[in-house]
Amino acid sequence: MRLISVIVLVGATAVAAPSMAQQGPELVPPSPPLETETPADADQPEVAELTEADLRAWLDGYMSYALASTDTAGAVVVVVKDGEVLLQEGYGYADVDEEIPVDPETTLFRPGSVSKLFTWTAVMQLVERGKLDIERDVNAYLDFDIPSRDGEPVTLRDLLTHTPGFEERVKGLFLAEAEDIEPLGETLKRWTPERIYPPGQTPAYSNYGTALAGYIVERISGQSFDDYIEQHIFEPLGMEQSSFRQPLPERLQADMSQGYLAASGPEQDYEIVGIPPAGSLAATGADMARFMIAHLQNGRYDSARILEPATARTMHGTPLTMIPPLNRMLLGFYEANINGRRVIAHGGDTQWFHSYLHLFLDDDIGLFASVNSAGKEYEGAVIPSSLFQDFSDRYLPEPPVAESSQDVDAEAAAEHAALMAGLYDNSRRSESSFLSVLNLLGQAKIVANDDGTITVPLIQGLDGEPKQWREVSSFVWREVGGGTRLAAEVEDGEVARLSFDDVSPFMVFEPTPWWKSSAWLLPLLVCGLVALLLTAVLWPVRAIVRRRFGADFPLTGRNALAFRLVRISAVASLVTVATWAGTVMMMSSDITMLSPRFDGWLRVVQIAALIVFPGGAAIACWNVWVVWTGPRSWLAKAWSVVLAVACLAVLWVAVAFELIGFSVNY
Repeated sequence: MRLISVIVLVGATAVAAPSMAQQGPELVPPSPPLETETPADADQPEVAELTEADLRAWLDGYMSYALASTDTAGAVVVVVKDGEVLLQEGYGYADVDEEIPVDPETTLFRPGSVSKLFTWTAVMQLVERGKLDIERDVNAYLDFDIPSRDGEPVTLRDLLTHTPGFEERVKGLFLAEAEDIEPLGETLKRWTPERIYPPGQTPAYSNYGTALAGYIVERISGQSFDDYIEQHIFEPLGMEQSSFRQPLPERLQADMSQGYLAASGPEQDYEIVGIPPAGSLAATGADMARFMIAHLQNGRYDSARILEPATARTMHGTPLTMIPPLNRMLLGFYEANINGRRVIAHGGDTQWFHSYLHLFLDDDIGLFASVNSAGKEYEGAVIPSSLFQDFSDRYLPEPPVAESSQDVDAEAAAEHAALMAGLYDNSRRSESSFLSVLNLLGQAKIVANDDGTITVPLIQGLDGEPKQWREVSSFVWREVGGGTRLAAEVEDGEVARLSFDDVSPFMVFEPTPWWKSSAWLLPLLVCGLVALLLTAVLWPVRAIVRRRFGADFPLTGRNALAFRLVRISAVASLVTVATWAGTVMMMSSDITMLSPRFDGWLRVVQIAALIVFPGGAAIACWNVWVVWTGPRSWLAKAWSVVLAVACLAVLWVAVAFELIGFSVNY
């Protein structure tokens, strides 16, 4: 979750993240690795033995440096192996002011969208009991209707794989107070996000879809979601220090870690997630160890069982392939394969807590890491994903990839790079609300380089420089100096969509339509706003100068009226644009404002936009006619056209990105 990074939780994950990294098999091998050649004389990496002593010594140094260098208050790390806890350790502070250290046995963290794994486990429990069918229309289990798209309904499989086709919904994702929480069904019925894709065809991470699955668990089990999770997952696993309830039960409140933007800043309030099945869990590292062991052992923990072996294998091993050979979405989990190892995972972010859970299925190893701060410049938030990479390279490495392993000749690589160049929209996005304006600012750009590589400026390495990607097979690129892949699906000689290993299970990128392209629309809008600002500023300046020198206003009649109205329109347009910008910025900086409490203000801004933007464009066009049909200077005529284009550009953006509307759902 991070409006939109946080939008990208309760991304997950995923979302959405600072680099785009975070985050995504029937039992089948992992996505096939790219064929590469390693020089015969290449040194094989030295493999550290995964023992408690070596791991503790390594992590003590690693985490101490990571927390200190990123201004992160505290963290918990848990590693399980062969059905046992190998190490669980707390680092830093759960409460900086009180100097309370993190205790992996008792300190609770908020794992964000990792919570979804419990929701999906609950769904699969009901599937194996014959109470749910993942291929059935979800409307069979609901007391309200999810509209079909292209004649196709949403199924539970679609929800499990993040392919129901919903646009992003963020309203009520976080709430200011626990008293604002509504019954889950009421929240879901209030507004169903628009279906922007046919089901089962395009991954678009959906918190709403997970919450819908949680509501189905409630309805079919006859229990509240909290009661069901506690009785059927927490109790069998002995997870006594965990809860989805909000606020936390009183017995757990003293053990809850504080959350921080940065360790050097003030502690933050306990976050209230408006749709709990998507991300409201609070749990200790020790409890997360039990959950990991249960899944690594196909549903068994000691003498308890939360899933039958066949169900667990289905959950872990049923991939949805979208863009080969990238990582794929499973049933709730997603692939995060690394170093030739089969890994399933889920990440999660709230505003303050950032977490990742990885299961190395064939190695019987689990890794969970969570931090309680975003850290300076959001660097603390990437500690869990960086730890996964470094842990894998230390204990489960593969031979280094030779950069000379390119299979694509230089001419083809250059042609493919040129074809890829352009702007792309994220499949996980708002489409029917005013928040779609963020799409204008967030389009991913791909640049074709002279050497046949491509660059994605949005994705930067640790050095702050954009990563480069070299084509290693047809329309598959590997990160230069790294192992992450980028791949595209090409239809009729055009790029249909692309994605990256880190996010491919739950989001793809599609070419931006020309009429929404920031390549021309953003410069035009900026120039237009500058023209409106100059007009607004020079209007009173000219009046002051005339008064100073005793000059009369030179225009009369219709010309004078048009002159004044177009300047009033310029001022009104600027104020309305600034109001929309300020509104979105405030909602981004304080996501508790993404609630019904803010609806009244949104309606005021929408009404203003409905009057000002079309009215301003109409007046500006009328002003062109008045100026050009009267005895005016060429400068006045040229500027009238500039003002008309500026007002039309503002209107175009307002219409294309839903700044003019009547709905307060988003």
